[in-house]
Amino acid sequence: MNTRETLKVNERGHLEIGGADACDLAEKFTTPLYVFDEKHIRDMMGIYRDTLEEEYGGHGLVLYASKAFSCEAMYAIAKSERIGVDVVSGGELYTALKAGFPAGKIYMHGNNKQRYEIEEALDAHIGCIVVDAFSEADMIEEAAAKRGIVQNVLIRINPGVEAHTHAYVQTATPDSKFGFSVANGAAEEITRYILTKKHLNLRGFHCHIGSQIFEKDSFVLAAEKCLRFISEMKKTLGFETEELDLGGGFGIWYTDEDPEVPAEGYRGYLTALLDAVKKGCSEYGLKEPFLLLEPGRSIVGEAGVTLYRVGAIKEIPGIRKYLAIDGGMFDNPRFCLYGSKYTAVLANRADETPEEVVAVAGKCCESGDLIGTNFNLPKAKTGDILAVLSTGAYNYSMASNYNRNLIPPAILVREGKAAYIVRPQSYEDLVRNDEIPEYLK
Repeated sequence: MNTRETLKVNERGHLEIGGADACDLAEKFTTPLYVFDEKHIRDMMGIYRDTLEEEYGGHGLVLYASKAFSCEAMYAIAKSERIGVDVVSGGELYTALKAGFPAGKIYMHGNNKQRYEIEEALDAHIGCIVVDAFSEADMIEEAAAKRGIVQNVLIRINPGVEAHTHAYVQTATPDSKFGFSVANGAAEEITRYILTKKHLNLRGFHCHIGSQIFEKDSFVLAAEKCLRFISEMKKTLGFETEELDLGGGFGIWYTDEDPEVPAEGYRGYLTALLDAVKKGCSEYGLKEPFLLLEPGRSIVGEAGVTLYRVGAIKEIPGIRKYLAIDGGMFDNPRFCLYGSKYTAVLANRADETPEEVVAVAGKCCESGDLIGTNFNLPKAKTGDILAVLSTGAYNYSMASNYNRNLIPPAILVREGKAAYIVRPQSYEDLVRNDEIPEYLK
């Protein structure tokens, strides 16, 4: 098990998260339950923020990629840690603003932003919008003109870096729904186009090559290609880039197949990236741009643990043994979508030696409702508490009410104290927006 100071096995032989006994949490808050370690979240935000300040003279801003896990408490933590955030929908923007997050430190992404989302962003006076379509540039221009304002924008470019990760989370390959390709001239074309807009202030460019990436070389190559393009735009169009957003995508530990990157180890990724930017600017005679970084998964992924209670146990001789839990694909669809692998422990017997490899099945009426098929555990019993590690990113965010199951609540733990950050749903919540037409009554 990948352990840290705030994730360990305590003297009772139980899993302990942020100083709180996982079994006590399961008893008090019920299961399924998303548990988030506040100290780990703050530590990761601090490492990115401090490294940028120390290695790049503070000429930049860390943006928490809130699509990984969005709720008011996360924006409150980001605000207190003096970083910015990026949002990818009107809903995330609303949540950030409701939490009191400063609009000037919000950046908005999305490959198909809706008109109302753009208008909401302009009305809130957010810091920047990342343009991802010609039609979107027109919508922002029109909406900004009506309001008599000039909106800061970046252009999302596609440098053509193929990172070693799952195909569904690669975002800078030639065939991607995101960005404008540098190779085929689309990036230059959109740059020329936006420079003609009176109500758009082009600040620079944005690039994001994908998720769950461990190779430093991928990030370095992306930076080098972006700087080459920036140099070409300066020569060709006389456009001097003020800001460069190099995205996120730093990998985290899910299983022993992944490298264990200690919190401080992420400094290495940033240092390599920052060195590449400084070297490229020197080589091309560019001023060093205001640099933006967008870590999401690496901030919140390992901070999250999901607790379940083991229910039915079914063994198919010679084939597989299934442990059924009270959650499933409605609270974690990532195995079904990507074949994502996880590590699990029995939280109430965390000090025991694993004896068998089992599949963990959810409670949905769906054959494919699995959390994984190769968990190495002690021989489980009905009633045991199963903890699935590294579930902080893209679990709650992707949860649904499939089969009209309730999306689990989320709690934040710190120094042994726990509090809700997302309260439990009720059956009334499920039917709140239902309507029966008069003719059916």
